Amino acid sequence: MGIMLYELAGADPARRFSPYCWRTRYALAAKGLDFEGVPWRFTDTDAIRAHGADKVPVLVDGGRAVADSWAIAEYLEDTYPDRPSLFGGDAGRALARFVNAFADAVVVPGIARLVVADILPVLDAKDQAYFRGSREKRFGMTLEAAQGDRDVRVEAFRQSLHPLRMVLRAQPFLGGSAPLYADAIVMGCFQWARCVSAFQLLASDDPVEAWRQRMLDLHGGMARKVPAFD
Repeated sequence: MGIMLYELAGADPARRFSPYCWRTRYALAAKGLDFEGVPWRFTDTDAIRAHGADKVPVLVDGGRAVADSWAIAEYLEDTYPDRPSLFGGDAGRALARFVNAFADAVVVPGIARLVVADILPVLDAKDQAYFRGSREKRFGMTLEAAQGDRDVRVEAFRQSLHPLRMVLRAQPFLGGSAPLYADAIVMGCFQWARCVSAFQLLASDDPVEAWRQRMLDLHGGMARKVPAFD
């Protein structure tokens, strides 16, 4: 039995749009591991509950199931040490943990307020009521109101990325001359956005945008081969 990855999908099963699932896709590609992507939707709770999980990504490798993108990355690193490293050593793993926290605390919520209403039309019909209800409870307002001021809010979001920008002015990837899992963590956020919304998150001359294009080209343009808006 090969590796299976349960991934969040839209009405089109080819539209895989979870930022966390994309982190895992990049990790698997960096390790050179083949896998079968299994489309999963918000209301398909039973499909992953059998693996002891309530959200994706869920990686099933032989008889073992691993949930959570960070836990999956560590599992892949430790289980397949003969393949390219995701972290570049223990110090790199510790630094990637910081990048993971930065992305979850700053990048994901920043993007959410810019694209959340755009997600609804790409969802399978059975997921739409759940998504609207759960996200409006989270934001304390309608989806439309949550992103209603995005043309103004995007400037603050871009400013929040300045630590990334400073690094990417000096080197092509967060990992240095070549990408590491830290790059996958942040790129997962931007890939999520491009799969659900045409809204322009970054200025065309931003070093972060140049890095995003390099990340889109990795692994034979893997991230460009799914339905997206740019």
